[in-house]
Amino acid sequence: MHTLVHALATLVAFTSNVLSQAPDAVGYMRKEYSIVKPLAGPGSLQSWDLLGTAYASNDYIRLTPDARSSQGGIWSQVPCYTRDWEIHIHFHVHGAGTSLFGDGFAFWFVRDRAEIGGVFGSKDQFSGLGVFFDTYANQNGEHSHEHPYISAQINNGSMVYDHDRDGTHSEAGGCSAAFRSADADTFAAIRYLGTENRLTVQYDISGTNEWKECFDLSGISLPVGYYLGLSAATGDLSDNHDILSFKFYDLESPENEITDEKMEELRNVVPSATNAEDAREHVEDPTVTTKTQKFFYFLYFLLFVVIVGAIGGFIYYQKKQLDDKKRFY
Repeated sequence: MHTLVHALATLVAFTSNVLSQAPDAVGYMRKEYSIVKPLAGPGSLQSWDLLGTAYASNDYIRLTPDARSSQGGIWSQVPCYTRDWEIHIHFHVHGAGTSLFGDGFAFWFVRDRAEIGGVFGSKDQFSGLGVFFDTYANQNGEHSHEHPYISAQINNGSMVYDHDRDGTHSEAGGCSAAFRSADADTFAAIRYLGTENRLTVQYDISGTNEWKECFDLSGISLPVGYYLGLSAATGDLSDNHDILSFKFYDLESPENEITDEKMEELRNVVPSATNAEDAREHVEDPTVTTKTQKFFYFLYFLLFVVIVGAIGGFIYYQKKQLDDKKRFY
């Protein structure tokens, strides 16, 4: 009897722990696609590759340090053939900056793995899904959303991510969420149901298991056999981008086992989002400047004033000397 009670207590504790970190934590966790503590040491990341500035400690994977011009990532070595899945990311974005910081990090489910590039540390014109956690408050273009900003882009390899518009020219969905330097633990849950062509993103930034929906999109088509990854980047501005855990849940039931013929069909799906923003050509907007640009414009103006003042002073000094000479003749 005592053994039975102990087993039930252990089960309840385990269930409570899972549910406290993610909404509707159904399915079972796949270890080969997950990152859990301890994160450093022999065999801890045997199914993953660290890239660029990324490194592992016992408690977190730091994709980038709080240093300029950094790019780092961590990528699964094993392609994912699960059709219905859910991912829970425990992360921490923080740094010394109080008003200027950046750029952010991204979750990837893509065909090509482990390539450094210009979209949050990974390659542009990717094939698959990117979910972007953007902290750089440049506020460019036609949108007026607050930062930090979470968004998703479905790309078939042809679209270019437009940094000057925060990707709003090609996003499938997005929302503002103040996850940077939050006092509590911050989590994101990304669920894709291939059986329903549905993508959902939720977040918890209060540490109270109060999950909020960022977006719930239908008409999302993704193949199987792509790779999982996380990457981050800094530019002139910087932050620490830390991953504390990454848990992959397989949501498929045994009765829904995929046949070989169906699996081949799913492998050949072209990534698409029927309700995404139509891709638009990037047009420079000279009327909108970032805080960094305004700062440099102020420096240029100040330098101009100093130069003009110096020239004016030199001319005045020469004229005064000439006038003084005339008095003696």
